[in-house]
Amino acid sequence: MTFSLAARCAETGQFGIAISSSSMAVGARCPWLRAGVGAVASQNITLPALGPATLDLLGQETRPDEALDIVLAGQHHGEFRQLTAIDNLGRTAHFSGAKTLGIHHAVSGQQCVAAGNMLARPGVVEAMVNAFENAPGHLADRLLVGLGAGLAEGGEMGPVHSAALTVVGEFTWPIVDLRVDWADDDPIGALARLWQAYRGQMQDYIDRAIDPSRAPGYAVPGDDR
Repeated sequence: MTFSLAARCAETGQFGIAISSSSMAVGARCPWLRAGVGAVASQNITLPALGPATLDLLGQETRPDEALDIVLAGQHHGEFRQLTAIDNLGRTAHFSGAKTLGIHHAVSGQQCVAAGNMLARPGVVEAMVNAFENAPGHLADRLLVGLGAGLAEGGEMGPVHSAALTVVGEFTWPIVDLRVDWADDDPIGALARLWQAYRGQMQDYIDRAIDPSRAPGYAVPGDDR
């Protein structure tokens, strides 16, 4: 039902996740990120609580593979779960339980890890990793290139209906948090268009949060500063 790519930018230390699913509102349940700590995707038969629990362990400098072992040992249905994690050193781990749905696969790459279930073919995951590793630009751009490559390789067995892109940097809040909660057609394309519309405004929103007195005007009716 889901394929995802979690990654770290080696230059900025930012973390990001790009994810898509045949289910509604994948961005509400599956991607979990914490600035300076790491990123976790909790998918398949999703238990959202596994995301924050894994991040708590990564924040204690637990290795990603050990963190996944610990959180899965503490609950009763690990065979249904699929998890990926990346930490602030770029170390990665992934887990796919015995009851992960359909064709499923997970691969670690350079500063990234990808996984999916109900896939058209296992090569979907390799395509995401390869595309991310060779893509230039902002972490969000690279994540979307990776997600698009997975779709081009076949994506899920059936149509996808939701997609999400989240990036955290030096602040406690996401600097990118974009979602397509439902689309009958091409949610990944819709997500890419959202990012293109947002990327030119991203720094303005950061500036307004940090120092409103120096931030650019809002350029909307009623803004007479």
